[in-house]
Amino acid sequence: RDHLEQEVLAAVGRASDAEQAVAAARGVRRRELFRTAAADLIGSYGTEDSPREPDPGALVDRVGEAVTDLNAATIAGALRAAVRAEWGDELPTRFTVIGMGRFGGHELGYGSDADVLFVHEPREGVDEQEAARAANRVVAEMRRLLQLPTADPPLLIDADLRPEGKSGPLVRTLKSYAAYYHRWSLVWESQALLRAEPLAGDHELGERFVELVDPLRYPAEGLGEDAVREIRRLKARMESERLPRGADPTLHAKLGRGGLSDVEWTVQLLQMQHGWVEPGLRTTRTREALRAAHAAGLIPTEEAQTLDEAWVLATRVRNAVMLVRGRPGDTFPSDPRELAAVGRYLGYESGHVGEMVDDYRRITRRARAVVEELFYGA
Repeated sequence: RDHLEQEVLAAVGRASDAEQAVAAARGVRRRELFRTAAADLIGSYGTEDSPREPDPGALVDRVGEAVTDLNAATIAGALRAAVRAEWGDELPTRFTVIGMGRFGGHELGYGSDADVLFVHEPREGVDEQEAARAANRVVAEMRRLLQLPTADPPLLIDADLRPEGKSGPLVRTLKSYAAYYHRWSLVWESQALLRAEPLAGDHELGERFVELVDPLRYPAEGLGEDAVREIRRLKARMESERLPRGADPTLHAKLGRGGLSDVEWTVQLLQMQHGWVEPGLRTTRTREALRAAHAAGLIPTEEAQTLDEAWVLATRVRNAVMLVRGRPGDTFPSDPRELAAVGRYLGYESGHVGEMVDDYRRITRRARAVVEELFYGA
């Protein structure tokens, strides 16, 4: 990622204004998205010179890392452009962008938004109100630049995981985050912070944010019974309310039975229960945490493999839908040609889409059984 960020920042430095600067950054992002997709397709299909990648998990990890890195570099470029246009070389406040969700977990797909938190800290001698105004202006300008209508795909920044959600301040000081989390933090916010990782801006400020949230996401002595019940209640509520009307729960890759949400909430519960004593669980990445949970004896081998297989498959379905249809989707396409193309990406020959759907249902059904046992305690 360092090399990519250096290229983006160099392109931003050569531009005459902020809009040209971010146009250059978004152009680099488009090129890298194409390269990532091309490598993914070659790995999925194979060629005469390059055999098909036998491990679908490796393909998922490569895409997640690559898309995360290029989005982080693009955000760094937008930040540099916004600061330079109004303040020159230095913003009146230190500023960092914390990746959240799949962005912080290095698990982005082709059509993913970037979930973030914005943190700032006034520089010495700078009035707090002046610093806050500067931080809010730079965020507004970054978001505008990254969504300008151009030939390049926009990069949507979502800050809804911040304290108080959409009703809370878009940007907070590190001190404000500390005060909020100390007094008001809810269990779902601690769970969301499992994915928090600094990805752009002031590195040292980002590391201090991580130090602040570590005791929240990996609580000493683990979770109490009330907190576990609350997490289970929230998950059950999400299952009943967030699945789109009319969607087949056995085929929805994100929210359906044995899909991404099931696996991730199960792994995250283990992280919050045992992360304080198992260093391997202190990671923002789902598969890495799952491997650590298995190594620590928290999940038997067969169950760990079942969850991993379902998570990888659901992720690949979402990536396939984006590549085939050109827009994000969480379910298999209804159009026969698009469905066949998804099947080809997943390694099924022509005429075997029924087998693909049956396999998906079988794999995710087994994963849901593990979730019922490990997450819900059935």
